[in-house]
Amino acid sequence: MNVTPLHAFNDNYIWLIGNGRQAVVVDPGDAAPVQAALAERHLELVAILITHHHHDHTGGVSALQADWPDAPVYAPAGERLPCPGAIAVADGDNLALPMVGLELEVIAVPGHTLGHIAYYGQELLFCGDTLFSGGCGRLFEGTPEQMHHSLQRLAALPEHTWVYCAHEYTQSNLAFCHAVEPGNAALLGYMKEVAKLRQQGVPTLPSRIGREKAINVFLRTAEPAVRAAAQVHAMAELNEDCQVFAALRRWKDHF
Repeated sequence: MNVTPLHAFNDNYIWLIGNGRQAVVVDPGDAAPVQAALAERHLELVAILITHHHHDHTGGVSALQADWPDAPVYAPAGERLPCPGAIAVADGDNLALPMVGLELEVIAVPGHTLGHIAYYGQELLFCGDTLFSGGCGRLFEGTPEQMHHSLQRLAALPEHTWVYCAHEYTQSNLAFCHAVEPGNAALLGYMKEVAKLRQQGVPTLPSRIGREKAINVFLRTAEPAVRAAAQVHAMAELNEDCQVFAALRRWKDHF
């Protein structure tokens, strides 16, 4: 089994999980790159996984359904999606995809949208727009409390877990992390690594949970330096980790 990023739009990644014969795709906002990859690799599409309802994650589903009518679409139970016949999944559900040798647990991660879910299993995390390398999704529907809790759930996964985010936002996210925590040596090293990758046009993803816990300020709200920076920017005393998160998210929205 291998996981390949398919580029879509300006900075989206559609994740193709394949075994040389069959494939599953995650968040196909555009059908064209998926259709091209399947044809080039001579793969049969056997399932589609959706994390949330935004069009850049669902826009290609109908065309793929037309091409592969037997491929089930799994989508969050808490959201209305343009996916006729989709199988609704919710927190704690388990998906068996033996065609590609994959078993996944569904994790509810509200915040970016209210019904957002992630898929986790076998050291792989497909988290849509909840967790990014060095960042997290904007709060379009949920509250800071919801997103903070969602991120803490993901941070509690094993540190070696691969993190498959849906956007190439890493370099700009790290610039914000550096503004918040300029003395973080792990962050400085990662910034250099990411700069080289982007100069070469290479994706910075997947990341690892352990790496994100070391560099991503949205997962580091308990760190004194992060809390102090958030308090200075917010010009307020922040006593709870969730308050620190909310201040960081507001800061990042205008960074």
